[in-house]
Amino acid sequence: MSRTLIVIGLCIVAIGLFWPWLSRLPLGQLPGDIIIRREGFAFYFPITTMILASLLISVLLWLLNR
Repeated sequence: MSRTLIVIGLCIVAIGLFWPWLSRLPLGQLPGDIIIRREGFAFYFPITTMILASLLISVLLWLLNR
């Protein structure tokens, strides 16, 4: 459990350090992300981005458990 928490903490720190560069990636604007804009209302559901993030996290956890 402690190893997992340390890895998660290091990942959060790495994301924080690389945020200026990561924010330039087109994540959140991928084809398949649902965006509805109306006057005074905006609905955003990043389904493709969530699937991609889930796959990436699954692969990373699979590699760490090997």
